[in-house]
Amino acid sequence: MSEVTTNDPILRVEHLCMYFGRGEFVKKAVDDVSFDIQKGEVFGLVGESGCGKTTTGRTIIRLYDATSGNVYFKGKRIVAGTYAYKQEIKELKAKIAGKAKDGAALENKLSEKEIEEANKRIAELREMISSAKKDHKDARKHGDVTQIQMIYQDPVASLDPRMTVKEIIAEGLRIKGVKDNDYIDKKVVEMLETVGLVEEHATRYPHEFSGGQRQRIGIARSIIMDPEVIIADEPISALDVSIRAQVINLLNDLRASMGLTILFIAHDLSVVKYFSDRIGVMYYGNMVEMATSDELFAHPLHPYTRSLLSAIPLPDPESEKGRVRIRYNPLVDHEYSTETPEFREIVPGHFVRCTTKEFEKYQENYNK
Repeated sequence: MSEVTTNDPILRVEHLCMYFGRGEFVKKAVDDVSFDIQKGEVFGLVGESGCGKTTTGRTIIRLYDATSGNVYFKGKRIVAGTYAYKQEIKELKAKIAGKAKDGAALENKLSEKEIEEANKRIAELREMISSAKKDHKDARKHGDVTQIQMIYQDPVASLDPRMTVKEIIAEGLRIKGVKDNDYIDKKVVEMLETVGLVEEHATRYPHEFSGGQRQRIGIARSIIMDPEVIIADEPISALDVSIRAQVINLLNDLRASMGLTILFIAHDLSVVKYFSDRIGVMYYGNMVEMATSDELFAHPLHPYTRSLLSAIPLPDPESEKGRVRIRYNPLVDHEYSTETPEFREIVPGHFVRCTTKEFEKYQENYNK
């Protein structure tokens, strides 16, 4: 794999799928999601609860094994879903044996030519699985995944109550193999001061801190690994409004001082607009719209995006009285019976999941 250039994204997600369950009970938490993030950029990921935002972040960092799709970090593949390949092999073997998915005998068995093509496809899939396993092993061996760290939504549940702050923050270094206690103590103090805490906090336990302080501890735990990418999974949603600004400002300062690239997952659209360079909107596991922050708020095209933006409360009582809430009903707003929607570029840099008919409509109405 060639080295990443200045024009290449630091993180690229291609057709990522994460399904839970098996057979008829499968739940498509993330379904064919693609996006990329440039070095130093903040990419906001928004959508309602259960739309797949957190699952996307957890799959990128390999807390989940992707069903299919790929994730590239600095040009190297660190995630490769193999479950879909294995399922296809299973189905092809069944067809060769003259059986359907449910094990029943097929009426029309494969011809010799079709069996030859099926075996050829099986060989290709096995090679793809082998390549994926090698990339996974290499990513772990060279520490590529450790250059991506995560800040979790719940600052209480994400911190072990039986460990001191020092042990929590230093855990990543110890797992990495660092054994110099003096170096670890120095780094822990440095990280505490970086996130606005003090050296005395190192010997305390998580329950002795406020929610905002716990989140700062979580941030310190992630940046001690000197990452290049941070996945911030709704880092302010569990905090008081007055504390949220402090955490956002801290992340902004770290972004500038450490050159961090951030995948920012959140519900609060007003915060996402302030903090993000580009925004992706997710609905039921799909990415439905993606554009720069200013562009998305100025020209929301997908009905779901317009519905989300209409729900933002206004700090003006008079304007709030006249605010019209847009309701999104996918059965009414779309016609997908004749064509499957695709992610299309309406104007440069502005993508929407739509059919050909909707694509033409969005282009026609863009500046109206």
